[in-house]
Amino acid sequence: MSSTLGSRQEPKGNLRSVSLRPGTVFLADCPARLAIEIISSKWAVVTLFALSDGPVRHGELVELIGGVSRKVLTQTLRRLQDNGLVERHAYAEAPPRVEYSLTELGRTLEEPIRRLTDWARTNGETVLAFHEAAAERDASSAPSDGPADGLTTGPAV
Repeated sequence: MSSTLGSRQEPKGNLRSVSLRPGTVFLADCPARLAIEIISSKWAVVTLFALSDGPVRHGELVELIGGVSRKVLTQTLRRLQDNGLVERHAYAEAPPRVEYSLTELGRTLEEPIRRLTDWARTNGETVLAFHEAAAERDASSAPSDGPADGLTTGPAV
C-alpha cells in the first residue's frame, strides 16, 4: 500500500495520487523541484509567456513585460537559456541584432503557463481580497504608540 498525501481530480476523471515515495516533489532530487526552481523566479514565467508568439528582441521584451529592468531581464534570459528553454540568436548585421525565442522544450511550457494565467484571471481578485483582509488584521493587531483610547496618561499641566 503506498503512502499518499492526497489526490486530485484530473480533468478526464482520472484520480492521481501524490506519493511520498522517492521521486516526489518532497525530495531534493525530484525532477519536479528542478522545474519549479526554473520557473519560480518572478520574471521567468512572464518572460516565457512574452516569447510564446515568436522571436522577440531584448528591448521589445522590456516593453512587453513592463516593470522588469534590462539587467534582470538579461539574467532571466540567461537562466532560461542555461535550462534549455530559450535560445538567443545573434545576427551578423550592422547594427547587431539579437532575438530570443522559445526552444522546443520551452514550447512545452506554453500550455501550463496558459492554464496558470487562466487561473490568475479567475482567482486573482479573491487572492487580493485575502491580502487586503490580512493587512487589515495586521494593522488592527499592531501595538499603538499610546493608550488604546487615545487619551494621554501622565501629569496634567
